[in-house]
Amino acid sequence: MNPGQKGIRWMELSHERWRISARFDDPNLVSCAGLIPVSALATRAGLPRLLERLSVPAANAATKLLAVVLGMVAGADSITDLDLLRHGGMRRLFGGVRAPSTLGTFLRAFTFGHVRQLDAVAARLLPALARWAPLLPGADQIAYLDVDDTVRETHGYAKQGAGRGYTGVNGLNVLLATLSTLGSVPLIAAARLRRGGTNSLRGAHHLLAEALGVAKATGATGLLVVRADSAFYAHAVVAAARRAGARFSVTLRHTPTVLAAIAAIDQAAWTAIEYPRAVWDPEAGRWVSDAEVAEIGFTAFTGRRRAEHVTTRLIVRRVRRLNPDTAPAGHLAQGELFAAYRYHAIFTDSPLSMLAAEAAHRDHAVVEQVIADLKNSALAHLPSGHFGANGAWLACAVMAYNLTRAAGALAGAMHPKARTATLRTRLITVPARIARSARRLVLHLPRDWPWEAGLDELLRRALHDPLTDPAT
Repeated sequence: MNPGQKGIRWMELSHERWRISARFDDPNLVSCAGLIPVSALATRAGLPRLLERLSVPAANAATKLLAVVLGMVAGADSITDLDLLRHGGMRRLFGGVRAPSTLGTFLRAFTFGHVRQLDAVAARLLPALARWAPLLPGADQIAYLDVDDTVRETHGYAKQGAGRGYTGVNGLNVLLATLSTLGSVPLIAAARLRRGGTNSLRGAHHLLAEALGVAKATGATGLLVVRADSAFYAHAVVAAARRAGARFSVTLRHTPTVLAAIAAIDQAAWTAIEYPRAVWDPEAGRWVSDAEVAEIGFTAFTGRRRAEHVTTRLIVRRVRRLNPDTAPAGHLAQGELFAAYRYHAIFTDSPLSMLAAEAAHRDHAVVEQVIADLKNSALAHLPSGHFGANGAWLACAVMAYNLTRAAGALAGAMHPKARTATLRTRLITVPARIARSARRLVLHLPRDWPWEAGLDELLRRALHDPLTDPAT
């Protein structure tokens, strides 16, 4: 915009550049005051006490792990970034802060057994947080447990366990199980670091069994549905869900048996549906706003002994092929004589109606939001060449994610459903000046902070108010 043109001008410095200087000399400033209520919430949930039970051969293991977790909450995505806990007045607020080199050496002391102990701590932390913060509204009615895996790309030749799996990307594989309800964003119930070249299905039934136990302890006492894509279609996964009293909803591959079942569906059985918002179908190469759904009985795992056969519902969604690039050769060129469709099959024992069960299964994609959040924060890197250290890093990232979610739930308003990066910006990485008055620490926060109400609510509920345990 030209200086003489009417309208709003760009934001500019209020002083000439040469009049501005900087000095790093204030010992009472902190850049992440939101860590104070998060640390208090972790203490109320019993995290320090749980960490003290670890058998890691290192002094002050609980203190060091708390430093790693709180650093991740503040946005650290590498061991070096953990140094952000040692600036300004942070030592006045937190005791036992260690140097990044010390924390890196400590993480490399973790073996597989120590990582599993840390996984158990993370599994106990989530139910404890749910007792103090409204993390899963409606969990006593219906909840969903989503299983998926992702590959965290790594570089260099020194990463233990790195390899190329189904994506062709060199890295390490992370298996996740997330827990959510209709009115909540997902929480992480369980996670496991695996070799990069591993199959998606490997060990999934063990992780699912652990996640189902965490889900029930967290308050998912109503209908619990396990959702997964076709990579996890296996008898072991379905059996693990059934043993725990949960239902399952799994995508099926187009095997000859599945295609035969789809072909047996009567044309009159198809029910037309419309999506509230068009969704992009990468296989069809177009936006889809309508489809048809039908169901038929189906028996799975017929190659196993008869006692292990599972007979339940096969729900199929079909979408017409209208894109010339994805339609069968010559189909659109000669005019449509017979409609061509793409089919999506779901194997489920959900008690929901056909349309409700199909719509609920499509919401399995919510697990991708958690993966994106992790890769945008603590899992931006797997920072060590030591596999055990990276496994411990993942377990700490899970605890940091759930703590951040709990902080957002306590802050209220729009925060319970915000992404973790948004929560860090609004509630965690808030600058403050520390002062002392009448033997009390006082935080002087920025005036006119746009999200003052949420941060004030978080500080009040985490530091001062007696939190009501919903179980009492």
